[in-house]
Amino acid sequence: MERFLSRLERKMGRFYISGLMRIIVFGMAGVFLLDLFFSRSVTASQLLSFNRALILRGQVWRLLTFVFIPEGSSPIFIFFTLYFYYLIGTALENRWGSRRFNLYYLIGIIGADIGGMLTGYGTGYFLNLSLFLAFACLYPDFEILLFFVLPVKIKYIAYLDAAYLVYILISLSWAGRGSMLLSFLPFFLFFGEELFFGAKRLAWRLKNRR
Repeated sequence: MERFLSRLERKMGRFYISGLMRIIVFGMAGVFLLDLFFSRSVTASQLLSFNRALILRGQVWRLLTFVFIPEGSSPIFIFFTLYFYYLIGTALENRWGSRRFNLYYLIGIIGADIGGMLTGYGTGYFLNLSLFLAFACLYPDFEILLFFVLPVKIKYIAYLDAAYLVYILISLSWAGRGSMLLSFLPFFLFFGEELFFGAKRLAWRLKNRR
């Protein structure tokens, strides 16, 4: 899989954006502010969100701009969400390089687009959530202050997040499940092999203990 990803990365050539997560975060902040202060009959989110029917009528920009739709309506929640996205996104870009980070996000957008066109349900939420799990895989011992007081390693939050994702997967409709899984396509490509062999080693250890 690493060879395949490296080949895709080389094919991108010079066509990548440095500081991509910064652009996405500022874009989400801009859309939130437009919705907050200038929304009347039609909001910025409504003009940019994924909508299969409107895409088929020619509004093809929605295949990309849905990643700028903010999650939530509380200014405080949005501030901390965007700060966290910026933190993990820049850390991943510094670790992988701009080109590979662009590749990760591009695969996620394509997966979300395919899921949205097949099911009618398209969102950038699961793609950004996959970034968090990618960050947890690479920096499991990174600590954050929970409630600004309690230091917690990111891997423990990732375990809870994974359980939450399983719950969502069960509770969603088939359309939502398909869209969710396709949005996680880059995570499966980048980390699926490692997680598979990690689970295999864990099962082997448990078997030997018994």
